[in-house]
Amino acid sequence: MEVLKVSARSNPKSVAGALAAVFRQNGKAEIQAVGAGAVNQAVKAIAIARGFIAPNGIDLVMIPAFSEISIDGEERTAIRFIVEPR
Repeated sequence: MEVLKVSARSNPKSVAGALAAVFRQNGKAEIQAVGAGAVNQAVKAIAIARGFIAPNGIDLVMIPAFSEISIDGEERTAIRFIVEPR
């Protein structure tokens, strides 16, 4: 499954649209964020996406988890949000 990567500069409404599209295609989605600013934008995007999907009678929920990733050869801790229907 495709993992949407969010940065502190990501536009939450654009990420929400991408999230809704991935969710409609796969039935669930994942978002990855590194850093406080990126996590903030990701949470906003999930809240907006809930509004996009709600008219279809689907209640989205997110499950946060830690993930170890490598950026430029350096190990970093990312927050991974699994988004799925309730």
